[in-house]
Amino acid sequence: MPPIAIRRNIVLAAFAIGASVTLLPGSGRAQSLSADDANQLRSSLLGDLEVLRGKFVGLAEAFPQDKYNWKPMEGVRSVAEVLMLSAFEGYSFIPTSFGGKRADLGNQDAAAKLRALTDKAQVIEHVNKGFAHAKSELESIDAATLGASRNLFGQMRSATSIALVVYGDLHEHLGQLIAYARMNQIVPPWSRKE
Repeated sequence: MPPIAIRRNIVLAAFAIGASVTLLPGSGRAQSLSADDANQLRSSLLGDLEVLRGKFVGLAEAFPQDKYNWKPMEGVRSVAEVLMLSAFEGYSFIPTSFGGKRADLGNQDAAAKLRALTDKAQVIEHVNKGFAHAKSELESIDAATLGASRNLFGQMRSATSIALVVYGDLHEHLGQLIAYARMNQIVPPWSRKE
């Protein structure tokens, strides 16, 4: 399925499912999804996750090693930092947002060292591993847990709202990396004229 179609399916699934999920009167808590709706959401999330992984890895491979520390200005992430952020989203943010487990990356010092990686091969390895971890967790989370409402950033949110926040964040980082590529005259692999 083309990437645009997968993103469209996530948004459509979120809105279709969200239309049947309302706030309980006076409680301020979102209702959980049915098992069928949770599994429909899971399918869309997994499809878009694979598209995102492919694009992050494609860009990671397209950037030469000497551009991994490049950033357009001070105060923003470098190419390697954006890529490692995507890896950490797979290791932690994606699975925990839906009730899954974060990857065991050791203590905070070990995680900080991983975040600082700039070696192209190692960064690509971690992007793949992070997305693989997120995929495995999304596949194994039971429908009741996946479709449950939970606190995200201090607010009770439905599973569909969480999906829009989490995947919107991933697409934002992908857009950042696409902008970095174009600023360095690197054509994203899926945009090349053949």
